[in-house]
Amino acid sequence: MNTRRIPRLGWDVTDIGYGMWGMGGWTGSDDASSSAALDRAVALGCNFFDTAWAYGEGRSERLLGDLVRRHAGVRLLTATKVPPQDRVWPGKGTTPVDRVFPYEHIIEYTDRSLTNLGAEVVDLQQLHVWDDRWAIDDGWKRAAEDLKRAGKIRAFGISVNRWEPENVLHALETGLVDTVQVVHNIFDQAPEDALFDVCAKKGIGVIARVPFDEGSLTGTLTAATRWPDGDFRNIYFQAPKLQETLTRVAPLTALVDEWGEPLPSVALRFILAHPAVTTVIPGMRALANVEANLAVSGMPLPAAQITALRAFRWDRQPDHRP
Repeated sequence: MNTRRIPRLGWDVTDIGYGMWGMGGWTGSDDASSSAALDRAVALGCNFFDTAWAYGEGRSERLLGDLVRRHAGVRLLTATKVPPQDRVWPGKGTTPVDRVFPYEHIIEYTDRSLTNLGAEVVDLQQLHVWDDRWAIDDGWKRAAEDLKRAGKIRAFGISVNRWEPENVLHALETGLVDTVQVVHNIFDQAPEDALFDVCAKKGIGVIARVPFDEGSLTGTLTAATRWPDGDFRNIYFQAPKLQETLTRVAPLTALVDEWGEPLPSVALRFILAHPAVTTVIPGMRALANVEANLAVSGMPLPAAQITALRAFRWDRQPDHRP
């Protein structure tokens, strides 16, 4: 697989990584099937695996820890996230940071994650939500520094709120942030406006998440699509959003059909076309999806197709901002 370097860390990361939310936090997850899919990814050369404590309250982390032990002779990069103390997603800047990421909470949940992983160190620890009004706080800064100094983490990152890619720029000025995780896909192109340039200049890694817009950019959703109770996608695609999304997907699917390539592959290759992106982390639970997604490594779309896909940009606004 093709790799891209995070300059400030010196890490070579496969341009297609592995997002593990679905293995811990979505309905229908089966640990045996998940483990088989993870093993296949390693066999194909994937070296970056992203999880979080919140993905099944450690379930996904334990799967990752088991994976690392099964492949002890292979250098796998592990990434996880500290949940907000108030358990509110996305983060709200009107909430005092000492109710979201106090120093003690970041330390405690890093220790919990290390226990789940069965490891003494995790490569990348991230904050799972963010608002830049917290950038001036000393607590999270001290936690990042102390965790590195103690050898519990090798790098520190921030996962940015959906549809707020510039709501992290002040934090990047602290010099403490090694990676940024952000929603970036054919619909969500806003990270290219400012965030990517800042990251490139500072040598900060970019982890592109939600490449398929929670499933719409796979082309498999219909007006009749439903998910079991408790599944996040019931909220994300609640009426009228599902129909609005399908209306936008239809002409995109027609265009991609003319190119003779599956929509999921085009979706990943669109993201890979931006040089600031270090890795994209599709969620994968089926072996067929692992093989199809990893097969596009090193294959960004050509400029003409990127230009055609610019027309599908969809700037959505979060509803939690004051």
